[in-house]
Amino acid sequence: MRLRAFLFAMLLALCATQARAICNSKFLNPVSDICWDCIFPISIGAISMGGAGRPDTDNQAIPFCVCPGVVPRPGLAIGLWEPARLVDVANEAGCFVNMGFEVDFGLLSLGKSSATRRNGGRTGSKWQAHYYSYPLISWLGVVVDGLCVQNTQFDITYISEIDPLWQSAELNNLLNPEAILFANPIAQAACAADCVRASSGMLPFDKLFWCTGCGGSIYPIQGNVVADVGGVMASQIISTKMVARMHRLLLARRTADDVALCTSKSQPVINKSQYRMQITRPVPKTSGRYGCGPIGFSPQYVDRLREFPYKGESFGWLLWRKRNCCAL
Repeated sequence: MRLRAFLFAMLLALCATQARAICNSKFLNPVSDICWDCIFPISIGAISMGGAGRPDTDNQAIPFCVCPGVVPRPGLAIGLWEPARLVDVANEAGCFVNMGFEVDFGLLSLGKSSATRRNGGRTGSKWQAHYYSYPLISWLGVVVDGLCVQNTQFDITYISEIDPLWQSAELNNLLNPEAILFANPIAQAACAADCVRASSGMLPFDKLFWCTGCGGSIYPIQGNVVADVGGVMASQIISTKMVARMHRLLLARRTADDVALCTSKSQPVINKSQYRMQITRPVPKTSGRYGCGPIGFSPQYVDRLREFPYKGESFGWLLWRKRNCCAL
């Protein structure tokens, strides 16, 4: 009787351990898990400081700017990269990878994440995702108030488990009816150029907005990855899809270039060049040229030892966003 009870207790403990391990959620440390040199280059007008060879968007050539108003406001044209958004890419519903907890959605959960296989080989995968507003610079006081900092609060902006459009490519066409225009070999072949550009130290092509660089097409903008060649690449694709989805829902805005100096602009189509991506989970990359690479860069620069059974199968990404402003 005692042996049976002992074996039953061991089985429960093993199941609980495996459940936690599959999710591998862990709270993101805002100091040690962040690639802080990704904030560079910082620019004043056309003069840039730092950067470690990372590409930058265009900045206003003249260091002085004036914002309209009842009383026009003069200032300095500042540009910097800020850690602004977090994305969870989870292999099971309710796994908040960057926050360190799990939630049982019960009947509200409309989908489960899984890998699909054909003829014994892994061909595609399905993921759940969460999108957070993460104004880390404001929290830590790294940049004084008034310089390129928005007074936003931490917020869970989007949860895919309760969104039926995220679970179905057909339903998602209600948000992105233009997807049918890019479902052809010519449009897909153009993504190869985007991959080469993003992986060679340059910013991706904004005009190829339907491409995720080395990940192929951004459409359909929902939780499926058609050709899954690894969890790191799949999660990178899903993170890009998530940002594109937020732009389409007008929950993400254009913050880069001189057009956004005085206020951010509504932009329903993603402006890829204003983002950098840093992997945070299961193992953060906090240094090096590809500590935060442009959207669509090859994951070969970061995927070493970052996917392993039971403890590294859900992923987290931090989105660095270029911000230009006219600062007092």
